[in-house]
Amino acid sequence: MTTASPTEFRSASPAKRARKRIQPLKAIRAIRALIADKEDTSQVFKIIDALSGDSVGRGFRRFAQTETGRRILAEKRSLVTMLSDQARLAALPEGTLGRTYYEFMAEENLTADGLVEASEAVERMDLRSDDELLFGARLRDQHDLWHVTAGYGRDGLGELALLAFTYAQTRNRGIGFIVLVGARVTAKSLPEVKIWRVIREAYRNGKKAAWLPAADWETLLEKPLAQVRAELGIAAPDAYVEAEPYTTAAEQAFKAMRAEQQQKQAA
Repeated sequence: MTTASPTEFRSASPAKRARKRIQPLKAIRAIRALIADKEDTSQVFKIIDALSGDSVGRGFRRFAQTETGRRILAEKRSLVTMLSDQARLAALPEGTLGRTYYEFMAEENLTADGLVEASEAVERMDLRSDDELLFGARLRDQHDLWHVTAGYGRDGLGELALLAFTYAQTRNRGIGFIVLVGARVTAKSLPEVKIWRVIREAYRNGKKAAWLPAADWETLLEKPLAQVRAELGIAAPDAYVEAEPYTTAAEQAFKAMRAEQQQKQAA
């Protein structure tokens, strides 16, 4: 579900900026709003933004030092534009990352720009350079690609596991906070599920993998998914696969109960 760098400013002498601080009050307001409406994805972005500190800034500086990162910045690539080209993705051979991503998004009734809309709910005083903005957008737009590549579904447990994977990759404390809260709630409501085993595995997988923010996704889309996973060092999410049927069944039962309650209230 969310900088600072002194480089690449249009002005001749870029002003020195203070590093982004954690905003706990903003996070608390977003947490309360998310509890009131769990479908409000924009609140997740607000929580992450409020607690992220300078993690995105650090990520940008690391990205700009890589050969692939410098090439992406020089070419001013827009990942969301390529991911929105459904006809091109659908035409890729079966089993490729791009084709699998297309099928994943179609099955979940998602669009690549859906995250863009949710993230726009975060109000920012943008003093970031064009390159920093490009990196931030690219990092956001990779989320569903990471779902496919790392092997996590969009069920509640899959989202939580992917966030643990993402925390290992980005060290964003806002993401880490959501993982801890989500895992504690899940462990309390479903004690029979080994939730912490899933979270630890996802974190380890994220830590062992290549640094995905700097991956050349435009090239990887055309490669077989198995080859992409091998190149990026993505390990199989065995603990998640084992636990997912139980958590998904619990989610479906909860939704059915909630729908029944709403019908009774409407009657």
